[in-house]
Amino acid sequence: MPRLQADADAHLWVPVTGSLGFRGRRHRKAAIRMLLRQGSTATPGIPRPGSAVAAWALSQATPLLLRKAAGRVLVWVWKADAELVVAMAQVQEATPQARTARAMMPMEYDDTESFRSSHLGVGEKLVMPLPADPRTPPFATYTWDTGTHFVTVTAVCGDRERFGTVMGSLDDLARTVRLVDDVAVGESAGVLRIDPA
Repeated sequence: MPRLQADADAHLWVPVTGSLGFRGRRHRKAAIRMLLRQGSTATPGIPRPGSAVAAWALSQATPLLLRKAAGRVLVWVWKADAELVVAMAQVQEATPQARTARAMMPMEYDDTESFRSSHLGVGEKLVMPLPADPRTPPFATYTWDTGTHFVTVTAVCGDRERFGTVMGSLDDLARTVRLVDDVAVGESAGVLRIDPA
């Protein structure tokens, strides 16, 4: 399975992937708290007791879960305000089931535009700054179909009014995402793989 790499601007983004211990803990907790809050507003009437404890527990477990994903998932939070944006890149195998699920998405998900990356080629970008349901947070999704895999970058914002201020930085982050794969020596004679970078 190929894995992901990206060159997130360290002045703008704090990586959650690989941030064990105290490194990035405050940003992890704030981002998880924002996601839990968004989830609770999306499903009103369901009590969410102990959200502070849940945010703390998830902030401790998240880096370990991401490490177990072995490079198939990368996560960042906005450095200046961790509760503003959480961005996640992931790669999944383009199985017939995954293709069917993508084809069956709601009609508003068809409103995409072309998005070019020097690493992954031309993909699709979907921006939902004002989802129809006011409880749904604004989000942006970037998707590339490599033929064998889907590479997706999804960003969720905690503030509808400030979502537009980070779109340029999200575009820049998405353009740095790339797939890397290990080839054993002697695996295929006469084939040389060169990193696009």
